[in-house]
Amino acid sequence: MSAFGVVSRLGRSRAVQRTRWCIPSAKGFSTLRKPASLFDSLDTFSERHIGPDDVEASRMLKAIGYNTMDDFISATIPSKIRVSPNTISNDDIKPLSEYELQAKAKALGGKNKVFKNFIGMGYHSAVVPPVVLRNVFENPAWYTQYTPYQPEISQGRLESLVNFQTMVMSLTAMDIANASLLDEATAAAEGMVMAFVSANSKRKIFLVDSGVLPQTLAVLKTRAKSFGIRVVVGDVQSLIQSETPSDVCGALVQYPDVNGSIRDFSEVAEKLHAADSLLIVATDLLALTQLKPPGEWGADIVVGNTARFGVPVGYGGPHAAFFAVKEKLKRKMPGRLVGRSRDAQGNSAYRLSLQTREQHIRREKATSNICTSQALLANMAAMYAVYHGPQGLNRIANKVHGFTQVFANTVVGVGYTLVNESFFDTVTIDVSPVLASAELVHLGATEAGINLRRIDERHVGVTFDESVTAQELVSLINVFTSAVAASPISLSDLVEPDTTSMPVSLKRTTSFLSHPIFNKHHSETEILRYIHHLASKDLSLAHTMIPLGSCTMKLNSTSSMIPLSWPEFGNIHPFAPHDQVKGYRTIIEELESHLCKITGFHSASLQPNSGAAGEYAGLCVIRAYHESRGEKHRDVCLIPLSAHGTNPASAAMAGLKVVAVKVHPDGNLDLEDLRAKAEKYSDNLAAFMITYPSTFGVFEDGIQEACKIVHENGGQVYLDGANLNAQIGLTNPATCGGDVCHLNLHKTFAIPHGGGGPGVGPICVAEHLAPFLPSHPALPAKGEQAINAVSAAPFGSASINLISWAYIKMLGGKGLVDCSKIALLNANYMASRLTGHYTLRYKNENNRVAHELLIDLAEFDKAAGLKVNDFAKRLQDYGFHPPTCSWPIQTCMLIEPTESETLEELDRFCDAMIKIRAEAEDIITGKQPKDNNLLKNAPHPMSVIALPEDKWNRPYTREDAAYPLHWLHEKKFWPTVSRLDDVHGDLNLICDCPSVEELASE
Repeated sequence: MSAFGVVSRLGRSRAVQRTRWCIPSAKGFSTLRKPASLFDSLDTFSERHIGPDDVEASRMLKAIGYNTMDDFISATIPSKIRVSPNTISNDDIKPLSEYELQAKAKALGGKNKVFKNFIGMGYHSAVVPPVVLRNVFENPAWYTQYTPYQPEISQGRLESLVNFQTMVMSLTAMDIANASLLDEATAAAEGMVMAFVSANSKRKIFLVDSGVLPQTLAVLKTRAKSFGIRVVVGDVQSLIQSETPSDVCGALVQYPDVNGSIRDFSEVAEKLHAADSLLIVATDLLALTQLKPPGEWGADIVVGNTARFGVPVGYGGPHAAFFAVKEKLKRKMPGRLVGRSRDAQGNSAYRLSLQTREQHIRREKATSNICTSQALLANMAAMYAVYHGPQGLNRIANKVHGFTQVFANTVVGVGYTLVNESFFDTVTIDVSPVLASAELVHLGATEAGINLRRIDERHVGVTFDESVTAQELVSLINVFTSAVAASPISLSDLVEPDTTSMPVSLKRTTSFLSHPIFNKHHSETEILRYIHHLASKDLSLAHTMIPLGSCTMKLNSTSSMIPLSWPEFGNIHPFAPHDQVKGYRTIIEELESHLCKITGFHSASLQPNSGAAGEYAGLCVIRAYHESRGEKHRDVCLIPLSAHGTNPASAAMAGLKVVAVKVHPDGNLDLEDLRAKAEKYSDNLAAFMITYPSTFGVFEDGIQEACKIVHENGGQVYLDGANLNAQIGLTNPATCGGDVCHLNLHKTFAIPHGGGGPGVGPICVAEHLAPFLPSHPALPAKGEQAINAVSAAPFGSASINLISWAYIKMLGGKGLVDCSKIALLNANYMASRLTGHYTLRYKNENNRVAHELLIDLAEFDKAAGLKVNDFAKRLQDYGFHPPTCSWPIQTCMLIEPTESETLEELDRFCDAMIKIRAEAEDIITGKQPKDNNLLKNAPHPMSVIALPEDKWNRPYTREDAAYPLHWLHEKKFWPTVSRLDDVHGDLNLICDCPSVEELASE
């Protein structure tokens, strides 16, 4: 059989349809495939995305003892859960070439109507500085980074995230801010839960002012139901008087509110504090350049989103939310927090502070399941602030308010009435003095290509942002003048206002963004150099493979990213009328259909905007299902000890009681323990959560039996889809026996991780659960059984769904299956190479792993005092991002190569691991001391290698430290700092930019 004959079983027609051309390469020869027909496309995506070609795949198969791919897959995946080879084919999803995909995306984009949006409601059309658009948003050195858990190779994005935190702290006047959350609505929900927990979970009433955004209220209601919190909505000042203070845990207000009014809530804050309750304020950072910040009038928690700081509106996201608190609440704050520490040389450096993934430690006792954020968008917002600085932001804010004032003055002059006397950028207009219905205004607006906020028959909302031009202001005014048959105006008729509608008592009097970083990068030359300086400190997929188990850091193709920057997708408001978003709706419907085909389920929702949000949404759907059957009491969730750490935290957030299920020493689920506990809790069993293949890196043989046990005892099965990359076209969650699963589009379906977000975690469900999928205030009403919204926008981070849609379309059915097969092959090849050097912890009866492998380093601790972290830091010297460390087992590394890495890159990584093993052996045998060696001192940044001779007190050479393998002389990524001191960073929590004095002292 030819080499390609082996791999043709993958579904790729590389050999059957193509002839190989041999061309010289650095490795001697490589293969370039000739199209079967002159009329075939040349830019086929599958062979550009999948790393190993047919010859390399053949070599790997032979290396692990197989002649065909079919034989290998049969030995890896249990036959009882295998699906038909034609379950997903090119007939189901026709593959498009890269050029064809661009043409299709452009055609669908053309079906979206790009109106000028004055809808507001928390979403603004931002002006993205071109230098930030090109060099951050469109730059793989920024969007392919992983979450900065390895700070020595992440100093660039960590510095940028500190800029973000400092920006938020400064504008809100709060003591500390995190490095972003998912969106404003879910940030507000996190604040509500913090208030609830701060009151020892005994106070059950949470007050919400009627001026809060409707999508935020919907998400609050979803979250509150799980915790037994009663959300009371109305005028917050009246509610404080009517509710018993000892029953209230907190309140949420909007500043300015949804209708544009700017209200003084300081008295509300005083009354809440007198009752030991918390005040949460949702606000707008641009408005805070002009308004007295919440931290100065009593806020305990301040939330909002930073979309108007240089991030496209994108039909609702992704956008970075912010979350800031007073000092006393800092250790209860959800999400990630970047702080300053010091490295082994005593130099200042950044790291993630505290236990920012607390759910992995506290599991079901965690108060949040946040596992990701919006790092890429937070970095864009931070760069926007750095680029404009305080003076630039003031100019932008003054223009936005000035335009709003001009508009208000003019429409009042022709007979309309303003509902809100005070405003920054939003006015609510009562049309009843001059018109019978607001619909007359909306009809005129539509004709002019303008969207306004629809409130009711009498009222219209108008919100301004920096993207509005003077001519667009004129067009907007003429919509209102024409509706009352007044004379149209021209630009020359407009007069600059000499008054402001912002209350004098609430005008900002304190400075903001005074740190040097916000006051020196205002030319494009300077900001360009700053952006690239930070990027040079960070290892990303632009440098090397990132073999993180369970994180699937695969190629984020340029062809799938390009449409994101198009205005046809970036400039669409999430609450735009449905007839304006036909292109988006087609993409969403196709993506949902494809995901259902892949998972074997009936229906899908793209609303959850992270994997953890998907877990939470899926469990809420299960609870709603039980409730519809009169079984609201079902509240027990069985979770194996091998589960993702977010699983128990998500279960707790959904109001479920977690019961752990044992796992055998070989990594397999203990079916007898599952059966015993399912039967014990059968009257109250709600769900069973399991990851498949397991987090130990194997396809467990008993998955269907496990699901059957749960169903027989009245529960539903939540199958965590984090590892779906191992399944496509080979098995699926429905065949395994699941009822619902979430998918990480940022893993299996190639959305970039962005240095820690964005992500998308849609859920797919069986038919009986479909009626319970999330609703949203901006969508047509679903059935009464639908749960409330779980994110701020109807389709979550809608714009980046384009990436996964494009990925699926370009691969086609067979290409998707190819990806899973090669992902499995790559992992098993690496397992084979590393076996004998390291202990492979788990494998099936055929010695096969799934798409990831778990190596145990416990033996080196006993023999040489080496921890997992020592191996991880030493890998940085070899130019690799370490695999997932100390999870799911503390002494292990979880390695996942993905399908997009070539055989050469796999071998480079294995060579590095084998060389590190030899270095460890030198410590075991006494050739190197246990406390001063290559691993304990790793990583070795250039500042260490360049130490003067009299300060080099190490029993190895600089050459061994920096260039342990020959190819590093040509291709070397230098860690920026030496190993960080984690304890120092947690004990000395400093989470903002260094002051002028600190910079000078350094």
